[in-house]
Amino acid sequence: MKVVHSLEPIYDENAKVLILGTMPSIKSREVGFYYGHKQNRFWTTLEKVYQEEIGATKEEKITFLKKHKIALFDVLKSCDITSSLDSTIKNPIPNDLTPILKKTNIKVIFTTGNKAYELYQKYCYPKTKIQAIKLPSTSPLYCPKGIDERLEKEYSQIRDYTDF
Repeated sequence: MKVVHSLEPIYDENAKVLILGTMPSIKSREVGFYYGHKQNRFWTTLEKVYQEEIGATKEEKITFLKKHKIALFDVLKSCDITSSLDSTIKNPIPNDLTPILKKTNIKVIFTTGNKAYELYQKYCYPKTKIQAIKLPSTSPLYCPKGIDERLEKEYSQIRDYTDF
């Protein structure tokens, strides 16, 4: 099924890092916000990394991201995808990251999962020239139980770039 990215990027001029997923999941598109599936560990992992509660609303999450100088978006503008399975992506069209990079102070890009990293490297890196750091996926589809400690350790790298 052809899916077109429907979420706006989240950032302001103070952003120092950009976190990129692949494409919003079905649940994220339904709720109109990133990492919208209740079992996705993205937001709970960031809470642990920054040792603070984020809140449940879209506005609280945006406030948290901006407070910590984090920009959030996805690699793809559109693609053919079955359900929310990254492994089924065909005909990917990348997002243009240039507007975000021009309006911010982003020096590092993180990708959430293997597919986001692979697609970023292929389609975005040639334009951005910013090497991405691959983080584990927080999706319930790719993230087995018991991985929370590993997620927290890996995602804590983000603080190295936002806490100065």
